[in-house]
This record gives sequence, C-alpha cells and structure tokens, in this order.
Amino acid sequence: MSLLHIAVLAPFIVALGVMLLRKPLSRIHAGWAVLPVPVILFAYFLGRIPTIQGGEPQHVRAAWIPSLGIDITLYLDGLSLIFALLISGIGSLVVLYSIFYMDRTKEAVQRFYVYLLLFMGAMLGVVLSDNLLVLYGFWELTSISSFLLIAFWHHRDRSRYGALKSMLITVFGGLAMLAGFIVLYVMTGTFSIREIVASIRTITGEPLFLPAMILILLGAFTKSAQFPFHIWLPDAMEAPTPVSAYLHSATMVKAGIYLVARFSPVFAGHSWWFWIITITGLTTLMYASLRAIKQTDLKALLAFSTVSQLGLIMSLLGLGSAAAYFGAGPDSVIYAKATTAAIFHLMNHAIFKGALFMVVGIVDHETGTRDLRKLGGLLNLMPITFTVALIGAFSMAGLPPFNGFLSKEMFFTAVLQASQMNFWDAETWGILIPVVAWTASVFTFLYSMILVFKTFTGKYQPEKLEKKPHEAPIGMLIPPVVLASLAIIFGLFPNLLSYSLIEPAMTAIHPALLEPGDTFHVKIEMWHGWTTEIFMTIGIIVIGSLLYKLHGSVGVLNQALTKNFTLNRLYDRGLRALEGGGKSITSTYMTGSVRHYVIYIFAFFILALGGGLLLIGDIHFGGSGSYAPISFYEAVAIIALVIPVLVLPFVRTRLMAIILTGAAGYMVTLFFVLFRAPDLALTQMIVETVSVMLFLLCFYHLPKLKREKVPMGLKWRNLLISAGVGVVVTLIALAASTGRSFDSIADFFIKESYPSAGGKNIVNVILVDFRGFDTLLEIMVLGIASLGIYALIRVDLGEQLLGQRDPYQEVYLPSRNDVILRTVSKVVIFIVVTFSWYLFSAGHNEPGGGFIGGLMTAAALVLLSMAFGMDVTRNVIPVQFRKVTAMGLLIALLTGIGSLVLGVPFLSHAFGHFDLPLLGDTELATAVLFDLGVYLAVVGVTMTIINSIGRDQ
Repeated sequence: MSLLHIAVLAPFIVALGVMLLRKPLSRIHAGWAVLPVPVILFAYFLGRIPTIQGGEPQHVRAAWIPSLGIDITLYLDGLSLIFALLISGIGSLVVLYSIFYMDRTKEAVQRFYVYLLLFMGAMLGVVLSDNLLVLYGFWELTSISSFLLIAFWHHRDRSRYGALKSMLITVFGGLAMLAGFIVLYVMTGTFSIREIVASIRTITGEPLFLPAMILILLGAFTKSAQFPFHIWLPDAMEAPTPVSAYLHSATMVKAGIYLVARFSPVFAGHSWWFWIITITGLTTLMYASLRAIKQTDLKALLAFSTVSQLGLIMSLLGLGSAAAYFGAGPDSVIYAKATTAAIFHLMNHAIFKGALFMVVGIVDHETGTRDLRKLGGLLNLMPITFTVALIGAFSMAGLPPFNGFLSKEMFFTAVLQASQMNFWDAETWGILIPVVAWTASVFTFLYSMILVFKTFTGKYQPEKLEKKPHEAPIGMLIPPVVLASLAIIFGLFPNLLSYSLIEPAMTAIHPALLEPGDTFHVKIEMWHGWTTEIFMTIGIIVIGSLLYKLHGSVGVLNQALTKNFTLNRLYDRGLRALEGGGKSITSTYMTGSVRHYVIYIFAFFILALGGGLLLIGDIHFGGSGSYAPISFYEAVAIIALVIPVLVLPFVRTRLMAIILTGAAGYMVTLFFVLFRAPDLALTQMIVETVSVMLFLLCFYHLPKLKREKVPMGLKWRNLLISAGVGVVVTLIALAASTGRSFDSIADFFIKESYPSAGGKNIVNVILVDFRGFDTLLEIMVLGIASLGIYALIRVDLGEQLLGQRDPYQEVYLPSRNDVILRTVSKVVIFIVVTFSWYLFSAGHNEPGGGFIGGLMTAAALVLLSMAFGMDVTRNVIPVQFRKVTAMGLLIALLTGIGSLVLGVPFLSHAFGHFDLPLLGDTELATAVLFDLGVYLAVVGVTMTIINSIGRDQ
C-alpha cells in the first residue's frame, strides 16, 4: 500500500481510534488528538508539489474487484493536488478553530470529530480516485458525513431539516451522476477516468454521449449548489460554524467544481457543455448575489455569497471549455485563461470565505447573535476580528491589493473574450455574458460591504446582545488571521501559486491543448494598465457604494424577491406530496396484518417465478430415470417431515405450533446428514435450536391465541397460495437440477479449494474466501438487524416510565429452581462451548467454521440464561454483545483491508506451512482471522436479539 492510499485511509483510521478511545480522550479536548492528522496530510501534499510541478503525476493502484474493473486507483496530478491541499490545509485550521469554539463539557466533541474525519477522508477519496465507482462511493460518503455534521445539534428542528434537505438533494444528484458513469462505461468499457480521457475521440459521436454529460452535470450542480439546486446550502448553515467554514469554503461545495474540472477533458469542446455550465453558473451568480444583499443573518448572507461565488467559478469553467474547440493553438490559449481564472478563484475563495466564516463564528460566539439588526459598533471591541473581516470582505468584493481582486479581473477578461466569440451562437448571445457578470459583481461588492461595515461600524447596541462582546481567544483568532494573511500574500505575490499549482492544474484540465513536451505558462500581474477590466471595477465600486448608502431605505434592495412563490416552498410542498402519495399507496397494502403481508409476498413469488418458468417454456425436467432411487431411510425421513407439516395448520396452541415447526426443521437436518453435508446439518440443527428459543420469547409477549372463524373463501385462497408456493419451489428445484445450460461451478470449487485457498472444507472456503465479500455483507446486515431490534425495544414506552432500568435484568425463562436443568447445564455448557471452539478452529479443513461455531456458542449461552437467569449470564460474561458484534465486523473488515496493504484484491487470503514450537508443521491461513470476525459477529448478533426480545417489562 502506497503513502497515497495511507493518506486517504488516515482520517478513517483516526476516526475509529477516537471512537475506541472515547474515555481516555474525554480528559482532554479531542481536537488536540485529531489536529495532527490534517497537519501531516497537508505537509505530505506540500511535499508532492515539486514532483507534480515537474510533470510526474503519481498513480497508485490497489486491487479490489479486478474482475469487474473496480480497483482503488488513486491519481495525484495538478488538479487533485490543489483540492487535496485545500482539504487538508483548511481542515487543519478548522480543527484548531473548533478546539476553542466547541466546549467539550457541553458538546459531544468526540462525535463531532468522528464526523469531521469521515468527511475529510471522503473528500480526499473523491478528488484522488481515478476509478468512477470508487469516486461515487466516496461522493455519497461526503453526503452522509455532511448530513451528520449539519445535524450535529439534532435536538434542533432546523438542524434536522437542513441535514435532510442537503442529503436528499445531493444524493439525488449523486445517483444521476452514477447513471452517467455507467453510461460512460458502456461507451468506453472502462471505469478509469484516465482511460476514458484517452478514448475520447472514439465516443464523442456516440448517441449516449450527451445523456452521460447531462447526468454527470446533475451530480456536479447539486453538490456545488447551483441554481435551482442551491436551496440546501443556506439551510446547511444550521451546522456549527467550524462545519460551515469547512464544508462551504474548501470541501463539499467544491466537489461539484472538481467534477466539472475533472471531466472537462472528456466533454469540453462540446457546445452543450459550454452553454449548460456557463448559463447555470451565471444564473447562480446573479440570483444568489441578489439574495445575499437581503439577508439579515450573517451566516445566511455568507451562505448565499458562497452560492454566488460557486456560480462564478462554474461559469469560468464553462467559458474555459471553449478552448477545446480549437485544440492546440494560440486561440485555445486565449480561451483557456478562463479556466486559469477559475482555478485561481477557487483557491482565493477558499481562503477569504474560510476566514469570513470564522469571523462570523467569533461574532456569534462572543455576542450571542448573528442578526445584523442587533449588531454594530464592534470595531473598538474586536479590532483583530474586524481587521480579518475587512481583508476577507474586500477580497471577496474584488478590491486591490487582495487576491480576490486578481481573480475577479481575470473573470472580467474571460467574459469580455466570450462576448467576442464567433462560434456556438456566442456572437448572438455572448454580449449578455459580461453584462450579467458585471451586474452580479456590483451586488457582490454590496453584500461584502454589508457584511463587514454593518457588523463592526455604526451604533453599538449592547441591550440587544446576549453577551458582552470582547475579542476572541487567541486560539480562535489564529486560523482566520492565517487565512487573511494568505489573502494579502497571494494578492501581492500571485505567481507563488501560478508556477507551483495553477500550471500543473491547467495541464490536467486541458491536456489536449498542449503540444508534446509543452507546458502552460501562467503569469498573474496586479496592474495591466487602464484596461476595460479596470474601468469595470471602478464602476462596481461607485455603483456599489451608492447602493450601500441606499440599502436601508430602498425596499427593493432588502425585501424578498417574491412573496408567494419560493423554491423552498416548492421543495417543501413536493416533499409533502411525495410523503402523502407514498402514505396513501402504502396504506392500501400495509394493513397491519402479518397474514396479509405473507399473502402478498407469496402471491408475488408465484406470479414472478412461476410466470418466469412458463415463459421460458423449454425447460425439461427429465424422466423418471434421471434421479437417484429413494432409499428406505430417506422415505422414512420424508414421512417424518411431512407429518408435522400437515398437522401444523390444525393445532390450537402456539407452543404446539413451535414444536411442530422445530420438528420439521430437525428432519431437514436429518436429510443433510443422509446426503453427507455435515456443515449444513450442523448449521440447520443449531439454527433450529436458537430459532425455537426466539419463537418462545417472541410469542410470550403476544396476547392469548384466539381462534376466529375464517370464511370458506379465504380458506380456499390460502390453500391455493400454499399449494402454488410448493409447486413453484418444486419446479424450480427440478429445473435447476436438469435444465442447466452451462457447467456447474461446483467443479471449480472442488478443484481450487485447497490450491487457491488452503482449505479442504469446501463450504467454509466458499464462505470465507471465494465468496468472502458476500459473507462480509451478510454479517453486516445481521449486525444492523440486531441493532434495529435492540433500538426498537429500547424506545418502548415502558422504558421511559421505568427510567434507566437494565434491559437485561428481566427475561422470560423457565423456573430458576429447576435443579436438574441447572446441574446438567453446567456440564453441557462446557461441552458445547468446547465443541464450538473445535468447530471454529477446524472449520477450514473439517466440517465447521466461524458461523457454525458462533451459533453453537450462542446456543450454549442461551442454555446458560435459561438455567441460571440473564443476570448470572451477564456476571459470568460481563460484555455488551452489541460490542461483540462490532468487534467481529471490525476484524472481518480489517482482514479484508489487510490484503490491500499487500497489493492484492480486497479480502484475498494467504496461507502457508510453518514449523511452530510444540505443534511442529502447522498450516496457518489469514482466512481464520476473517472467520473469527464471523464467529464474534454471529455470537453478538444472536445474543443481542435474544436479550432484547427476552426482556419482560
């Protein structure tokens, strides 16, 4: 595993450490333990600048699912390096800021940093992934982790509302993006972005090219809050300010920008790409800047300013795509300057917006409010904060000598060039581009001035403040001061960035514009003479200053654009309509009757599978001589199996129904014995034993069984459905055994079980090696199900009435005075546990394995609980079985990840013979570690369910 892989994994590993070391970290602020992670990552990526600048992108690969073309391939070039530096650099400052912002005595800071690290790792995965499906996985992880961060104060309605809105919109876009990725795969046959770029000439004329483009842009626009998908971002401001500073300056909202830039080599040069991105960006820029000047909440103002600035960057990427129209040549270099401006403003925006968010956090922290109507006159009380706010606001407004001025001038140059284009109908509509850009820039100047001067100048109103304002502690001031300093440094010395970062990024975005061996040459200057751009800036300052003076008295500048119709209302009504429609449809079949649900399931089963068999039509079930003869023992077992099944519908008590069901299950176990399948026999036997216990516990809580008279018509319906299921299952079994159109895979497993996996027990080898990924997902599903059962029972009303009553103290069990049961169980439990460990340890070569061993251990614990009570079980084994489940899942997952360290696919296993003391020649296999995870997960899941259901309030 390379350092680049470790860089992506590091935040996830530390997040796990924060969870596991919760108690030791409670003595200090957890932020101090987390801070080294982004700092080290930032230092690592800084160290990669000379290599990337020298034209040597880093490409590393770890096999995951190579048969499907899915590998964890990371690619560090000029574009991804910029984003990695922003993620780690701004992340370092945000973590330092949050240490002083978040009170560890009042806030769940450990949970906060776990979410933040998950988000950091997910963002690094997005910008470094070369494989489309891996990128999508990280992309959706950013949506999930941002949901957790936005809803951090989950006791607030607005926090939950904002988190849900952000996740619904961004996940919708993510699914559209996934569809676009799949369409690209259909056209190119690869999930690698680099290989797709290399094959661009062969897919440009494909009919699926445009749908792929639109689907991918949907993902980018929703993530980067482009109009009309921007509505989630202002509501996301309900998150703690460090989260807002991180998500909306350098990370989440920039993911869509990254996606557009990354796929520019694929789609740039196409007129649809140019117009969709340019128009969307300019529309977002204009609309959000208008909305920003009407806000009275500082974070809301910053939210709309972020949307506005994202629109500006997006429009620049659209304008820069025109360079691909010409290919390599002087004309392309002219239009590529728009892309240069986009990259430069991307970094500038992260710097000044991060500083401004932190300033707003300081104001809120020290005054208790963000309401502009209550603020004013803070300049003398908070001079350092005012200075940072002034630098950040002036940079955002595009005033010299700050970095925002330079990228804003480059923006004006790009829109002026666009107005003179004579292709793609730009000669007709291009003149509107600089008009819209200049008008929106006037409003940008206006909301920047509102932000700083209405907060820090004017009348001081202490009676409206919740706290007596004073300067923030040094720890909260250092991060915004660093960012403000960078705004000045990069404004005065912009070529510090142009040579080291912008030029390599341009090479990554527009590789087709370069002749072999050539490079981009980017030089940024503060003064170009009395150009049109300078006069546009002067006009912005004059008009913007006038509007600032009129802002409080002119209604159109501070009133809502519309009163009755807003996009938020449309979203709310649409969500309510979906919920109402879903509820009305669901109510037609969700009747609360388990019998009805079983009827629906079985009826669908008959129609879908039975109908499928009829449609196939050419399946032959073979003649009477195609099957082995039935022996006497098998005939007896069949009769013994059929008798309890036939009697079951006529029994009058639940207890008898459970006994008959168990009897049928045990007879199936006998069949496995007769057919020489010891693994299946052991599994079936133990599952039946535990299932009977679960049935008893569940049925104890049900009311007394009442027999109701069932109409004859319903009886015939039930009979037909039951018979139909039996017939369909029988036909499927017969068809599967005789109607194969290909060779059985069993021959492969028999041949490769020991040479490839080092195991002679083929069943266990399939579970932990050949189909280990399925097993991993299955135990995860079991773990989630057990936690769901536990959570459902814990929220029972009786729990609230009884207070913090121990959920394991009272269970429905036989009489604890049963001397025979207690005496026998002392011996039996020891034997069963010993045998379960034998099954586990021998399972790789003999019948057994982690699943069977875990079930048998759980059965022993159930017997212990029945004999002595759950309180004794908890004293003998003082562990929470939920944690046992988590430990099992973790061991299984780490075993799979360990294979990546060795450069082989996920969940690959190794085995070999070793000469061990006392034991001599011994075969060891890493699959046993995975099997240990399965063992622990099965024990934890089973006992969690038993304990939860068995509680008797």
